[in-house]
Amino acid sequence: MIKIRIDVDYSSPSRLQNFISTALNINIRKNYLKNSKSLAKMINESPEDVLAYWFFTPQTTPDPELLSLLHPKRHEVGLHVATKPHPEWKKLEKATGRKIKYYTIHGTARLIARLMWRRKLWEARASIPDDFPLKSFYDFPTLALDWLCYNYSKDLSVKISQQSIAKGEVLHVHPEWLFEHGTLNHRGPYYETLKTLLSVDAELDSLSTLRKAFVRISKYPEQNEYLHDVIPSGGFLEKLAERKIDIFTFIDRQWCNPSVNPRSDWLRAEDNIALLKIVPYSEWLSSVGKKTRNMIRKAEKSNVKIEVAAPSDELAKGIWKIYNETPIRQGRAFSHYGIGLQAVKATVDHHAKDSTFIGAYLERELVGFIQLIYGDQIAVMTQILSLQKHWDKALNNALIAKAVEICAARGTPWLMYGRIGNHPSLDTFKESNGFSKFSLTRYFIPLTLKGRIAARLGLHKEIKNALPKPLRGALIPLFNRVSRTKVQVRRKLL
Repeated sequence: MIKIRIDVDYSSPSRLQNFISTALNINIRKNYLKNSKSLAKMINESPEDVLAYWFFTPQTTPDPELLSLLHPKRHEVGLHVATKPHPEWKKLEKATGRKIKYYTIHGTARLIARLMWRRKLWEARASIPDDFPLKSFYDFPTLALDWLCYNYSKDLSVKISQQSIAKGEVLHVHPEWLFEHGTLNHRGPYYETLKTLLSVDAELDSLSTLRKAFVRISKYPEQNEYLHDVIPSGGFLEKLAERKIDIFTFIDRQWCNPSVNPRSDWLRAEDNIALLKIVPYSEWLSSVGKKTRNMIRKAEKSNVKIEVAAPSDELAKGIWKIYNETPIRQGRAFSHYGIGLQAVKATVDHHAKDSTFIGAYLERELVGFIQLIYGDQIAVMTQILSLQKHWDKALNNALIAKAVEICAARGTPWLMYGRIGNHPSLDTFKESNGFSKFSLTRYFIPLTLKGRIAARLGLHKEIKNALPKPLRGALIPLFNRVSRTKVQVRRKLL
């Protein structure tokens, strides 16, 4: 069993709000016990065997919303003594309707905080009378999880916590440090570690989060956005907001399943992809131009063999050689240049089950490849690369032809090849192989006040998409030149 002790010292994630409410004894309802409610939901959703002990002060008495989440089978209410044990105990029992068995004591080392809590300057914590009927929770050995997560990595924190749980120790946390750092007291954030221990929020694991100016924007990684439908529920969006995400963005897969019913306050932006409707291979071959068919035949006449490549160390080594052939591709810096062999092996192994690797071989050497990743009714070409020294053999045309043949055999109705509009010569190549521009909608959902402000300021948009199309095209050569210069400078400095 995972046992958790939760000392609810303060009612809000805001330090200023906590100071005002405690010093002036004012109950500020905005965001009242917000992190405590997030914690309770995580515990309730956990498939693990969990028991939580909640210790509340007079300033953090649970409201009806939190009480409704504290199901007796998983949650026990206790007293976090602030100054006067007996009156606080009776008040908590009356407010919660729960029988209180355990207590802990709120303590502080700082003089200002002692005044805030109406203690004498020499009193770091309240005194407990000998006849106090509640049991001390200090008899249970504990592990300070928020302190642990401040000082160690997530993986190490998880490992140490699992060892502690196995020994029967209680994990000790404070809700205010669920997502935040407590610099003075060296606590938190412990959300990622606790999420792993409780086996919850798996639907958030694949999200990537970008900090842009003062906001955090979350989305699924680019390739995943196109593989599966995203229909954000109210509960999903609420969970993102609780976890400090300001804006969530996703695309509507209108080409195969237009299923989104957008709200009026969702922002929209135009986007596009290069898309090919899969037909029988012979029909596709007849539909592309004569020049493309000649290029495919050219690869055959050059003795290039196109075949499915099984994930292996040999395949990874071949891809690694292609990555590191040149630092410049398509006139701009190539992001995979300089990658290590072990990293490539890890990537190949990771995609072994959900991908098909198609290799172009010349005298048994891998000289080009495509990676296809499959989703619902679509295959996405995440990479198509070949050695520049063999570009005269039309390797990429032959690789695409094989990809179409495989998709047709699998019954996959759509094949995607990036976007249209990023690179003029590449756009022409895509169109010559049967791909066409498909316009789609990207939605941006502001989740917080910061998110709404950022959306009003247009900060949710990518700079390249915010520029007028004529200016965007004119700036492509400049962008390419800057990226090449960066690579050249970096290589000289190494």
